[in-house]
Amino acid sequence: MAGLRQEIGEKASGEGFSAVRVARLSPDARQAGRLRAFIAEGRHGGMAWMAETETRRASPQAMWPGAKTALVFAQNYGQDLDPLERLKDRGSGVISVYALNRDYHDLMKGKLKRVAQWLARRTGAEAKVFVDTAPLMEKPLAQKAGLGWQGRHTNLVSRELGSWFFIGTILTAAEIEADAAEADHCGSCRACLDICPTGAFPAPYQLDARRCISYLTIEHAGHIGREFRAALGNRIHGCDDCLAACPWNKFAQASHESKLVAREDLKAPRLGALLKLDDAAFRTLFAGSPVKRTGRDRFIRNVLIAAGNSGDAGLIPAVMALLGDPAPIVRAMAVWALSQLLDEPDFAALRNRHMGGETDDGVRREWETA
Repeated sequence: MAGLRQEIGEKASGEGFSAVRVARLSPDARQAGRLRAFIAEGRHGGMAWMAETETRRASPQAMWPGAKTALVFAQNYGQDLDPLERLKDRGSGVISVYALNRDYHDLMKGKLKRVAQWLARRTGAEAKVFVDTAPLMEKPLAQKAGLGWQGRHTNLVSRELGSWFFIGTILTAAEIEADAAEADHCGSCRACLDICPTGAFPAPYQLDARRCISYLTIEHAGHIGREFRAALGNRIHGCDDCLAACPWNKFAQASHESKLVAREDLKAPRLGALLKLDDAAFRTLFAGSPVKRTGRDRFIRNVLIAAGNSGDAGLIPAVMALLGDPAPIVRAMAVWALSQLLDEPDFAALRNRHMGGETDDGVRREWETA
């Protein structure tokens, strides 16, 4: 099996993965308990699928009883840019580093399928591929395999890659020699907890998704609460703050995968241009990008919050145009953005002209409470 382990490493390297580690599968009562508590406290927010698949998430073998081994792969997506520096230009939108080019799900799944097909031929055992879409708790599995450890922010950290890497998994019915689990190397550091703009960490190693900017801007389908809007700043898709604050990033390097290198037009897109995107233009701009999954209306909701936080009166005409948008969630955030950009008398006059004709209760509440 030592020869097989070396071959796996060679296959992973040949596909452009940064690392691969192996874990033998067994029940983990501690992780199952943490998941149960997370869901029981409602910290998964509107991600109903987490509660619906809790039983299968509790253990890889609950999902696939025949699985014996997990191969966990790391794909570096580090960039030659400072994620926190981009927050200073309030006239541009900040898209999370992971989403500045192609969708990693598609990219990694293709690579993993090729490795899995080879592994199945090599061992005669079935192998299945997972990239963040199945009910599989990949981060605890990655720590067990020795790829990294879950830091205080609950994300995976590596001593070689820092914070900037994706993980993907192959489960196999073959029995393969395991690597040693990784230990926690956070020490007394609290950088990731202290930098969070919305206080999304109730305690170290705990996350409340309902307060997380990544959840709010990507997964959350409704109106973003007023208490979070100023904290969003110009973040329009995701948030990198807790990742960027990690001192282990001193070892991170820029990715050599061309499909993950940041697109120039997405590094600092101007809010004024983004506000003009209709559905067709949104789909064209974000073709092949993970941003596309969020959908135009949710994305423009986020851009409008960034516009409201920008202090740029030059954006007022573009925001005004969205008061007539077909999507209530867009109209509502246009109201809020204008309440931040207009002088109080001008906004009051605008409210008097528009509120009476509004049919959506959510939008009317924005007019009433702005």
